[in-house]
Amino acid sequence: MTGAYTPASGQEPPRPPAPGTLVVDTARDDRVGEFRGVSGPHWSLRPVRGGTEWEVDPACVRLATPIERLRAENARCNARSEGRFL
Repeated sequence: MTGAYTPASGQEPPRPPAPGTLVVDTARDDRVGEFRGVSGPHWSLRPVRGGTEWEVDPACVRLATPIERLRAENARCNARSEGRFL
């Protein structure tokens, strides 16, 4: 997925990470998501445990820290073992 990003402030847009990279949406209570792609001016993220994708302003995204990645992967494994992973 590709898209044009035109920031109002004239700054360069953040460079999208590789698909599958775990990132944090700071606009939604530091929710961890998996980067899925670019959709117009927004980035698409997916919950780590599966579910509906959401869009976020790239300015509100940062890379997940090692502990955030570990917690997210643990949550994914737990969801999969309980049959809740989509």
